[in-house]
Amino acid sequence: MRIVFALAIGIGLALYAYQRISDPLPRQQRMQEEAVVLQAREILISVIAPASDIEIVDPLNKNRVAGKVYIYPIDDGWQVSGHYRRPGEIPWQPWLMTLDNDAALVTLSVQDKALQEIAKRDARIIVKPPD
Repeated sequence: MRIVFALAIGIGLALYAYQRISDPLPRQQRMQEEAVVLQAREILISVIAPASDIEIVDPLNKNRVAGKVYIYPIDDGWQVSGHYRRPGEIPWQPWLMTLDNDAALVTLSVQDKALQEIAKRDARIIVKPPD
Protein backbone atom coordinates (compact mmCIF):
# COMPACT_ATOMS: atom_id res chain seq x y z
CA MET A 1 0.00 0.00 0.00
CA ARG A 2 2.82 2.41 0.83
CA ILE A 3 4.54 1.67 -2.46
CA VAL A 4 1.37 2.45 -4.43
CA PHE A 5 0.90 5.69 -2.49
CA ALA A 6 4.55 6.70 -3.01
CA LEU A 7 4.33 5.93 -6.74
CA ALA A 8 1.12 7.94 -7.08
CA ILE A 9 2.70 10.93 -5.31
CA GLY A 10 5.87 10.62 -7.41
CA ILE A 11 3.96 10.46 -10.68
CA GLY A 12 1.77 13.38 -9.62
CA LEU A 13 4.80 15.52 -8.78
CA ALA A 14 6.51 14.57 -12.04
CA LEU A 15 3.42 15.57 -14.05
CA TYR A 16 3.13 18.85 -12.15
CA ALA A 17 6.81 19.65 -12.74
CA TYR A 18 6.52 18.82 -16.44
CA GLN A 19 3.48 21.07 -16.85
CA ARG A 20 5.25 23.95 -15.08
CA ILE A 21 8.37 23.59 -17.22
CA SER A 22 6.54 23.25 -20.53
CA ASP A 23 4.08 26.12 -19.94
CA PRO A 24 5.07 28.97 -22.32
CA LEU A 25 2.95 31.63 -20.56
CA PRO A 26 5.50 32.59 -17.84
CA ARG A 27 8.27 32.90 -20.45
CA GLN A 28 6.07 35.07 -22.66
CA GLN A 29 5.13 37.28 -19.72
CA ARG A 30 8.80 37.60 -18.73
CA MET A 31 9.73 38.63 -22.29
CA GLN A 32 6.96 41.24 -22.32
CA GLU A 33 8.06 42.58 -18.92
CA GLU A 34 11.67 42.82 -20.09
CA ALA A 35 10.60 44.77 -23.19
CA VAL A 36 8.58 47.18 -21.03
CA VAL A 37 11.49 47.72 -18.63
CA LEU A 38 13.90 48.38 -21.51
CA GLN A 39 11.46 50.92 -22.96
CA ALA A 40 11.06 52.54 -19.52
CA ARG A 41 14.84 52.76 -19.24
CA GLU A 42 15.08 54.53 -22.62
CA ILE A 43 12.34 56.99 -21.63
CA LEU A 44 14.02 57.68 -18.29
CA ILE A 45 17.36 58.39 -19.94
CA SER A 46 15.74 60.69 -22.50
CA VAL A 47 14.03 62.71 -19.75
CA ILE A 48 16.67 62.71 -17.01
CA ALA A 49 19.98 62.90 -18.83
CA PRO A 50 19.84 62.73 -22.62
CA ALA A 51 23.41 64.00 -23.01
CA SER A 52 25.12 62.24 -20.09
CA ASP A 53 25.35 58.92 -18.34
CA ILE A 54 23.26 57.97 -15.36
CA GLU A 55 23.23 54.84 -13.25
CA ILE A 56 19.84 53.14 -13.36
CA VAL A 57 18.45 50.52 -11.03
CA ASP A 58 15.34 48.82 -12.40
CA PRO A 59 13.77 45.33 -12.38
CA LEU A 60 16.41 44.11 -14.85
CA ASN A 61 19.34 45.73 -13.03
CA LYS A 62 18.72 45.32 -9.32
CA ASN A 63 20.81 46.93 -6.59
CA ARG A 64 19.51 46.27 -3.11
CA VAL A 65 21.52 49.18 -1.70
CA ALA A 66 19.53 51.63 -3.83
CA GLY A 67 16.16 50.17 -2.85
CA LYS A 68 13.31 48.03 -4.06
CA VAL A 69 12.20 47.96 -7.69
CA TYR A 70 9.22 46.42 -9.40
CA ILE A 71 7.23 46.05 -12.57
CA TYR A 72 3.50 45.67 -12.18
CA PRO A 73 0.76 45.26 -14.79
CA ILE A 74 -2.18 47.64 -14.37
CA ASP A 75 -5.52 47.75 -16.20
CA ASP A 76 -4.32 49.92 -19.06
CA GLY A 77 -0.55 49.42 -19.06
CA TRP A 78 2.38 49.01 -16.69
CA GLN A 79 4.02 50.60 -13.68
CA VAL A 80 7.78 50.35 -13.34
CA SER A 81 9.81 51.67 -10.44
CA GLY A 82 13.48 52.07 -9.76
CA HIS A 83 16.23 54.48 -8.80
CA TYR A 84 18.81 56.53 -10.66
CA ARG A 85 21.74 58.78 -9.92
CA ARG A 86 23.96 61.02 -11.95
CA PRO A 87 27.74 60.54 -11.98
CA GLY A 88 29.30 61.96 -8.84
CA GLU A 89 26.06 62.00 -6.86
CA ILE A 90 25.73 59.94 -3.71
CA PRO A 91 21.97 59.62 -3.13
CA TRP A 92 19.79 57.50 -5.37
CA GLN A 93 16.70 59.24 -6.75
CA PRO A 94 13.53 57.09 -6.78
CA TRP A 95 11.26 57.05 -9.82
CA LEU A 96 7.89 55.58 -10.71
CA MET A 97 6.81 55.40 -14.33
CA THR A 98 3.36 54.57 -15.67
CA LEU A 99 3.27 53.33 -19.25
CA ASP A 100 0.31 52.54 -21.47
CA ASN A 101 -0.17 49.20 -23.23
CA ASP A 102 2.13 50.34 -26.05
CA ALA A 103 4.87 51.20 -23.51
CA ALA A 104 4.46 54.93 -24.10
CA LEU A 105 4.96 57.31 -21.18
CA VAL A 106 1.83 58.28 -19.26
CA THR A 107 3.51 59.71 -16.14
CA LEU A 108 6.96 59.81 -14.59
CA SER A 109 7.09 60.63 -10.90
CA VAL A 110 10.47 61.57 -9.39
CA GLN A 111 11.84 63.29 -6.28
CA ASP A 112 14.59 65.15 -8.12
CA LYS A 113 14.44 68.94 -7.79
CA ALA A 114 16.67 69.25 -10.86
CA LEU A 115 13.71 68.19 -13.01
CA GLN A 116 11.33 70.95 -11.93
CA GLU A 117 11.91 72.96 -15.13
CA ILE A 118 11.20 69.90 -17.28
CA ALA A 119 8.07 69.21 -15.23
CA LYS A 120 6.79 72.73 -15.93
CA ARG A 121 7.03 72.07 -19.69
CA ASP A 122 5.77 68.47 -19.65
CA ALA A 123 2.67 67.62 -17.60
CA ARG A 124 3.58 63.92 -17.65
CA ILE A 125 6.58 64.60 -15.39
CA ILE A 126 5.73 64.94 -11.70
CA VAL A 127 8.33 66.16 -9.21
CA LYS A 128 7.41 65.24 -5.64
CA PRO A 129 9.13 66.51 -2.51
CA PRO A 130 11.51 64.04 -0.85
CA ASP A 131 10.01 61.84 1.85
